[in-house]
Amino acid sequence: MRLRRSFFDSQLILVLNIVTNYAWLLPSPWGISMESVNMRHLLKWRRQQSPCSSVIYSVQFQGEFELRILNGSWEDVVGCQRVTRTECDLTFDLGSDSDYNIRVRAECGRRVSPWAELGRPFNRRETILTVPAITVTTMGDALQVTFKGLPLTVGVTVTIWKRGEFVRGKSSLRVITVQQNPLHIDALQEGAVYCVKAQAHLDTHSKSSSTDTQCVSITGPGPTWLKPTTVTVIVVILAGLVFCLSWSVTHCRPEACYAYFRKEPQPTALLLDWPLTRVKIYPQDELREPIHAVLLSEPQRELRTEPSSQLDKWTQSICSEGTDRPYQV
Repeated sequence: MRLRRSFFDSQLILVLNIVTNYAWLLPSPWGISMESVNMRHLLKWRRQQSPCSSVIYSVQFQGEFELRILNGSWEDVVGCQRVTRTECDLTFDLGSDSDYNIRVRAECGRRVSPWAELGRPFNRRETILTVPAITVTTMGDALQVTFKGLPLTVGVTVTIWKRGEFVRGKSSLRVITVQQNPLHIDALQEGAVYCVKAQAHLDTHSKSSSTDTQCVSITGPGPTWLKPTTVTVIVVILAGLVFCLSWSVTHCRPEACYAYFRKEPQPTALLLDWPLTRVKIYPQDELREPIHAVLLSEPQRELRTEPSSQLDKWTQSICSEGTDRPYQV
């Protein structure tokens, strides 16, 4: 009996724990869907009714690499962890053409909801391509087609034809990528009307609808043969002018040459015979200053030969008064 009672008690406790934990769990998000247009992948979901006022959400994904190489692990979407919004941009996280599993859960304080997964794996090749926006302009004898609002991984097929010649073999088909935007097509016929239409594509199975046909008239410099013809005419005209000038110079009579090629007369100032006069320049007298000489007597000469302190004083007094001032002894 004791064993039965203990067994029933343990089962009752287990059931109570499960019921309690489930009561405290948040309801999972619902209505999970993926909207992918022009390679922009946006995951959306709806809120469950919950007494919790502030619910936050986290998103994870699992691709082929995580499933096979990383043993089925899940990766967090960096920009969609503990957010309050009900959408998540996965454009940069889904970086390959493999299938991805995606799941979302809700949190409120310590309460966490179970993970809710997307109904089926998503592949970015399932994106919907819209009709590309194009602008067609003329530049001389060329066309320029500009594209707007297309991602880098999307290619564009451009079809160009002359009006009335849209048949196989006569229409020009150009396939470009967005990196080549804008598309430049030159050497078109002047006066003709050309039509353009475009279609976005990822591969042979994913294409957008074609744009409306846009037709423009070419009013450029003309067909390509006109340029070399114009250059040839200009060269012939210049050669004729050079030939005429050389012939006229070699076959010109002297009197005719003098009549057509007259020399400018010399100025009258150069024709007059002006008298020449010589101008003699006398050098100026040099500046002279008087020098006063002092003659010493015989006793003074003897004094100059005898060194003494009195003689030094007397010599210094003479030097201080100046050399140009005479004095008598």
